Amino acid sequence: MRLATLALLACGAITAQISPRVAAGYRTIQETTLRANLAFLSSDALQGRLSLQPGDDAAIQWIASEFAKAGLKPASDGSFLQPVPLIEYRNDRAQSFISLSRAGAEKQWKFPEAYGTFPKDVNVKGDVVFAGFGITAAELGYDDYKGIDVTGKIVLIFDHEPQETDPKSIFNGTGNTRYATTRVKVQNAQAHGAIGVLIVAEPNRKHPSNQERMARIGGSITRTVPLPSQSLADDSLHTPAAVISEAIARELFANAGITPAEAQTNIDRELATQSRILPDTNIMIHLQNLFSHTGTTYNVAGLLEGSDPQLSQDTLIISAHHDHDGANGKDIWHGADDNGSGTVGVVELAHAFAANPQKPKRSILFVVFAAEERGLLGAFYMTAHPLRPLAGTRAMINFDMIGRNETESEQTKGLIDIPADTTNRLNLIGGTYSPEYRRIVEQENSQVGLILDDRFDHESALNVFFRSDQFPFVLHDIPAFWWFTGFHPDYHHTTDTFDLINYAKMAKILRLAYLTAFRIGDEAVTPRFVANPRGE
Repeated sequence: MRLATLALLACGAITAQISPRVAAGYRTIQETTLRANLAFLSSDALQGRLSLQPGDDAAIQWIASEFAKAGLKPASDGSFLQPVPLIEYRNDRAQSFISLSRAGAEKQWKFPEAYGTFPKDVNVKGDVVFAGFGITAAELGYDDYKGIDVTGKIVLIFDHEPQETDPKSIFNGTGNTRYATTRVKVQNAQAHGAIGVLIVAEPNRKHPSNQERMARIGGSITRTVPLPSQSLADDSLHTPAAVISEAIARELFANAGITPAEAQTNIDRELATQSRILPDTNIMIHLQNLFSHTGTTYNVAGLLEGSDPQLSQDTLIISAHHDHDGANGKDIWHGADDNGSGTVGVVELAHAFAANPQKPKRSILFVVFAAEERGLLGAFYMTAHPLRPLAGTRAMINFDMIGRNETESEQTKGLIDIPADTTNRLNLIGGTYSPEYRRIVEQENSQVGLILDDRFDHESALNVFFRSDQFPFVLHDIPAFWWFTGFHPDYHHTTDTFDLINYAKMAKILRLAYLTAFRIGDEAVTPRFVANPRGE
């Protein structure tokens, strides 16, 4: 009896309240296992797990073997591995450019004033149409493409969203919605017939541009030899895009009768279209690569079948990503927190659910995605090639960086307030799209005792909402949360090592996720997705 009591106390939670239905699996989640697994996954031997490199291939095989040991069913045609075909390439900045033809003269810009990446060499030319923020949001009654035809044209758009400093904005107040990210905007331009896209930081912004923000990270962002770019080989997005400076944008607006800043002011004031043809403005986007080749990486997926004959057709996803930023000579980007912590968390929960004699009524798909660091590629691939029907996917728990205490870094300095003590704090991202999901987490947390934080749902400077693998599933109206312990100075640096992890907090997060998944897996009614968070 005494040994059993000690085992319960070691779990670090209010174990007397844990239901007997879930208790056996709950008790298996232990700090010692997490530490041992993460020490391996972030070791020098795996060389930073760069996508398409041997170290990441070793991580893939390890995850698959752990899923097999847990007794999960292979989820991809009899295999734990779902192939993700990629194109890897590197842009030739010396040969790539944007050029303007106007009044019989031509002007050209190269990096850093103008730049883009694309998996194949492209050379597109067309007249330019300004399309505001590039957003079409029917449920919000907002459309930057209303009244304009961009077929065969190059579209110029602002980054981010209108009214992002207004708490009453239809675009989730001061937070981001699904429409704020570049990929969604370029896809929208493509759907309207555009042949190319130019993106400029919104001129009246109160925060650094995306490019300025990324430069503040340092680490792998500013490495001497840039990381290669990667794209899905069968990507539905096939329209080239380039980022331009504000000075270039002002020049493109020279004949428009309005400045970019005035256009944004008008949009922010009235949410009325300012879109227009930019007279005598013809642009060429020329992107050239130093190399381009194909390769295959893998999503790792295992299925725990639900116990109810009908509800087992539904799916919950518990996910993370296995890749990181590799090595450069003796320098290794270990990626212990990002995202070794999430990967070993998924593995730990697979074993926990397998160890529990009773299973949830709904099925759980455990997934560790490929190539997240290269653009959420594995997650986008799975939404395009789902292993279980997306229509029956009821919720997603995505772990990305669940191992550290949040502390100020150059990336976050002056952009978001960080509590003085984050040793017991978990950030939940995506709650505005499913308040019911968040309520379930809060209720189950009464048994675990974490401090839950939604700060990142109410800020737009850091682009956090669309920086992890839950985001492609949000685009398919699936309640999907990113579970995240926050940024720190070791983020994307070689110093992100396993000895700095807060294993006690990590174990508590996994226990909360276990209870949350069991609850959603059992209840008759699952969390709703709210397409318009401001309309509730």
